[in-house]
Amino acid sequence: MDGKLLDVRDLRKYFPIRKGILGRLVGNVKAVDGVNFFIHEGETLGLVGESGCGKTTTGRCILRAYDPTSGDIYFNDRNMGVVNVATLDKAHLKALRRNMQMIFQDPYGSLNPRWTLLQIVGEPLVVNGVAKGQELKDRVAELLRVVGLRPEYMVRYPHAFSGGQRQRIGIARALALNPQLVVCDEPVSALDVSIQAQTLNLLQDLQAQFHLTYLFVAHDLSVIEHISDRVAVMYVGKIVEMAETEDLFTHPQHPYTEALMSAVPKADPHYRSRRIVLEGEVADPANPPSGCYFHPRCRYAVDICKTQAPFLRELRPDHFVSCHRAQELKLVGVL
Repeated sequence: MDGKLLDVRDLRKYFPIRKGILGRLVGNVKAVDGVNFFIHEGETLGLVGESGCGKTTTGRCILRAYDPTSGDIYFNDRNMGVVNVATLDKAHLKALRRNMQMIFQDPYGSLNPRWTLLQIVGEPLVVNGVAKGQELKDRVAELLRVVGLRPEYMVRYPHAFSGGQRQRIGIARALALNPQLVVCDEPVSALDVSIQAQTLNLLQDLQAQFHLTYLFVAHDLSVIEHISDRVAVMYVGKIVEMAETEDLFTHPQHPYTEALMSAVPKADPHYRSRRIVLEGEVADPANPPSGCYFHPRCRYAVDICKTQAPFLRELRPDHFVSCHRAQELKLVGVL
């Protein structure tokens, strides 16, 4: 796959809308609507967008926590080779999940309050028959040390730890089986800013130590800029722009990306930027507008934007954009 660990092609996930006693299908919520992207081995792809745009659903479809409506998810598994995750049966899916793990957003709700750390972090090892008894305890102790927690904490319960420590426990659990891909679903959004920085630095250290690949879901652009090698911007179930982090932040090619960049705080107190305030509401994924989904809020929209949906194309090397006017617009990024 030319160095690609993950290659997602035309991924769609529709949730049915049913009404009446018989559950008559009256429509679909198009949570993910024709998404295409790839991740190279060892890199971090940041997936950014407003709440409800389909970021988390995309991550869960990749892990097959949700079954995709259509599309292909090619993953270069270290044991099975290149497989299409979207079509795997249960037996092969269980084997695959050893190499694909997730770090959840809520460090409070994602840990079983009735289990000790030994049970929580050791569960993937037990389920997959990797370790038991003293070997299990040794492995859990090693994982706790790796994420900056003391091994003797393994007999304690989650309520004894702070939010940042709980997220470290979740990271240790995700690393238990030495995965290739980790889907990080807004892992720092529920933490204080100082703890966010510590967690991000820990994730980067672990990536270098274990050669991990991250799909990092977030809505905080400063977090995305800090940790990502490349960034994909989502809007109402579609990717509208994808490029290397520095290129996207300094030279955005989509009007929605430009609006996001205008909201990024600047460290210079003398700098005065012009905030772009988008008019109207985010499009309804159950009833999206015709043409480009962003055109009702776009100040650059023309007639073609209202009638024809743009497709994601490579405007320049490694910079993909879905906009009819991308070549002619001169947009402002983060200076």
